[in-house]
Formats: sequence, C-alpha cells, structure tokens
Amino acid sequence: METNEQVEILKKISPYVDLKFYPFGKQENGVCEIIKRESMYNGKGVVYMISTIQSGELVNNRFAQYMVLLNKGDEGGFHDHGSKKEQELYVIVNGKGKYTERRGENEIIKEVELQKGNITAIQGIGNYHSIINTGDEPLIIFVVATNEKP
Repeated sequence: METNEQVEILKKISPYVDLKFYPFGKQENGVCEIIKRESMYNGKGVVYMISTIQSGELVNNRFAQYMVLLNKGDEGGFHDHGSKKEQELYVIVNGKGKYTERRGENEIIKEVELQKGNITAIQGIGNYHSIINTGDEPLIIFVVATNEKP
C-alpha cells in the first residue's frame, strides 16, 4: 500500500514518465516499490528509488529502477560499484543534472551536464560517481546495475 508521500511523488513525476514494465509473456507491472533515501551516499536532499521490475526478472541484473531527484540540489552522492563486481548505467529520462566521476577519494576526472537521452556507464573498484539535479524539473534517471557473471 502506498503512503500519501508516495502518491504525491508519483503525481509529480507522472507528467514525465509512464511507470510500466511489460515483461515478455507476462502481465504488465506498475510500481512495485518506492524507497525514500535521505542523504543517499552522503548526498544532499532526498532520492526516491522506484521499481517497476520485480527482483529476478532480468538476467545478470542486480536492479533496474527509476531514480528520482525531485528538487534542484537533490543529490545521489559519490559511490562505486567495484566491490559488487557490477556496471551501472544511468539513462536520463527527464530533467538536467551534473554528473561527476572521480578516482579514489579526491581525483575528479569528469564533470558533465546531462539531459534527457544521455547515458552514463561506470564500473570498477575505486571509480566513483555522483549526480545532482541542476534543473527546475524532476531529474528522472532509469538506472540499471548489471552483475558480472559468477
């Protein structure tokens, strides 16, 4: 059951994205889960993770979900994916954001302004990335994290 806050979040992003998943040979999925993450990876503001894909529905996939940064300044802080042996892709669905990559704790190697249609990819231990909403609309990102085959 959705909370009032979750219903409000879905209302705010519904003009920008239709949250449906159509798995082969199965019924469509709507929203399965909404997770609110305050100060995600020590970032500022709030990030909402919205799932339409059930766990285990994709091969070699840890997760595939929408990451929503509703307000200007909301940020998913620096994190890496190397210890999980995965690659993470960001597909920008709506809005604008500053994407930053760094090696280790301090060495910034790239800062890019992203917009609808842009895609990023990161993998490896010690390679960190972050994203911050720099626009006036919700920054909506479809995130896919794939695991290395065992």
